[in-house]
Amino acid sequence: MDWGLGRYERIAEGLRPAAEEVVALAAPARGERLLDVGCGTGNGSLLAVQRGAQVTGVDPAARLLQVARERVPGGEFLGGEAAALPLPDGAVDLVISVFGVIFAPDASEALGELARVCTPSGRIVLSAWLPGGAVADVMRARAEALGTVPARPPFPWHDPAALEDLLAPHGFPHVEIHQRTLPFVGPSAEAWLGDQLHDHPMWVSARAELSDEASAALRERTRAILAAANEDPSGFRATSGYVVAVAQRRPS
Repeated sequence: MDWGLGRYERIAEGLRPAAEEVVALAAPARGERLLDVGCGTGNGSLLAVQRGAQVTGVDPAARLLQVARERVPGGEFLGGEAAALPLPDGAVDLVISVFGVIFAPDASEALGELARVCTPSGRIVLSAWLPGGAVADVMRARAEALGTVPARPPFPWHDPAALEDLLAPHGFPHVEIHQRTLPFVGPSAEAWLGDQLHDHPMWVSARAELSDEASAALRERTRAILAAANEDPSGFRATSGYVVAVAQRRPS
């Protein structure tokens, strides 16, 4: 999917608090070399640069990379995928990913790449959604409408044991998990959904693939999910849980 569709920069604004949590737990020191995988519009990269890190961002969406270049003076932004990072071995001290690497088709390949570009004392910090909640239900409804529900459950990026299984062979024996929540808010459920339909690349892509009838049915189903989950009678608020996973490489 092309994440350059729509206006993801508006969606990314709502994810900024998660980027703040990731960068705070990563705690990049001044002068450290940091890689932001799936950097998108540069939320995490900007925060890291403000802390004095030397930042490289990687993302497959050319338009979002241009947005990041304009937002993050001093950062370097490269096209690339998590499973094939355009950096040499041991190039960075720290890798972060704010809801980016979790979209990689092959978790083992992606985590192997994150480990490959880390120094012998490097660390990896990433955020991943917890299963369940209104937004997860909406994503599943969209996948069902498109016929893209995976035959097997996706890799549990939120599970420390699953992450350790893949990272331990690369010298990261332990993953520390920090649970957080992120509210999605709007003047109403209908207004929030309207913004998603117009701005979010996944919704823009879905609208292009579905018939008018199927799109209307999906919108109605989504509206019902959001209305049932609404936490704010005077507007709209739905809270999603996520984790920030922190892995430190064990010196050899």
